[in-house]
Amino acid sequence: MSANPPPFAPFEWQIAWRYLRARRAEGGVSVMTWISLIGIALAVAALIITLSVRAGFRAEFVDTILGANAHVTIYNAGEPNDTGRLDRTIPDYTDMAARLAAVPGVTRAAPLVKGQVMASGVGATTGVEVFGIAAADLATIPRIAQTDAFQGDLSRFGEEGGEVIAIGSGIARGLNVTIGDRIKLISPDGVKTPFGTSPRVKTYEVIYIFTAGRYDIDQTRVYMPFTEAQSYFNRDGVADEIEIMVEYPETVDDMAIPLLRAAGERGLIWTWRDASGSFLRALDIEDNVMFIILSVLVLIASMNIVSGLIMLVKNKGRDIGILRTMGLTEASVLRVFFLCGASTGLIGTLIGLTFGCLFAIYIDPIFALVDRLSGGNVWDPSVRGIYALPALLQWKDVLSAVALSLGLSFVITIFPARRAARMNPVEALRYE
Repeated sequence: MSANPPPFAPFEWQIAWRYLRARRAEGGVSVMTWISLIGIALAVAALIITLSVRAGFRAEFVDTILGANAHVTIYNAGEPNDTGRLDRTIPDYTDMAARLAAVPGVTRAAPLVKGQVMASGVGATTGVEVFGIAAADLATIPRIAQTDAFQGDLSRFGEEGGEVIAIGSGIARGLNVTIGDRIKLISPDGVKTPFGTSPRVKTYEVIYIFTAGRYDIDQTRVYMPFTEAQSYFNRDGVADEIEIMVEYPETVDDMAIPLLRAAGERGLIWTWRDASGSFLRALDIEDNVMFIILSVLVLIASMNIVSGLIMLVKNKGRDIGILRTMGLTEASVLRVFFLCGASTGLIGTLIGLTFGCLFAIYIDPIFALVDRLSGGNVWDPSVRGIYALPALLQWKDVLSAVALSLGLSFVITIFPARRAARMNPVEALRYE
């Protein structure tokens, strides 16, 4: 043996490996090693799975928002009309839509007529929100017209005189209707007469049923041809708002000033971040809290390494004394026991990494099995808003989990390793 062996020499690895393989007859250290491995593996896997589900939930939530709703909504400030009521309608909607569509980064600007009515089907009634939109504009909405989950077709949508509508799958189930059936829409703001305003009641044929992926959208949304919506809601010659889609929704706040300039002096703006920003911020806060909580679990699991090393040092006191008398330095003894703890942390982290990534990748069949075994009550879309538990495996989440586990494992291993290195060989061999 060299007088000054290099750090982490082969013999140090051999000694550490021998100690890790200690049998029950030699003190049961291997049992503690297995407990440490399993604890770290489960903690790392739980951290990766949780971060992946949170990332997937956020991505799915944002995707359903951006895929079925306007990225930016432009509407007019209220202006008193002849009757003294505030009028927010847009009379020059065609010109305004053209100006807004010319703003760099805007992919579509569509006039809308919106209203809330009662829908009556086969033995059932529900409240719905009607969107009056042109057929060409409806065809560009990803989660509505470009989804794989649909029934019927939109070829008749927007035909002159066509009393047709497109409805969400939740509405179809609630009203017990399908393609070709007719539903009745009832609006309280109907025909104005000398005796007051009478409700407007009209029947429409269902030609298209979509599933946007959001429970609240599928349960409430109805699309009607733009001209028909103008007639139904007494919006002749005007629109209620302009729906805008942009190329990069994440940077929509940077486009607020150009859009307001294009909208005119009465124009007001409402972005998807304004509508969902508080929820997204809550998700970010929850992500941070969950990371801290699961980091504590990783720390607790890593403490098992300390327990195992302390037991190892106690059981190997005689060996340490012999090695020191043979010329092994304190630094070599420290590195030997550091390798014992670090190897346990590294192997446990790799096992947890593999298990966590596989669980996140195959989360759909796993939860499908759980849902089947539990009778189908595990996932309630009316509570969570989406129909499945999503998972998005991101490299930053995986790296943060691995770095946290390895960092804690390496740091806490130093303390029992230093205790072993500072052990007096004379004291270790006194009772031998």
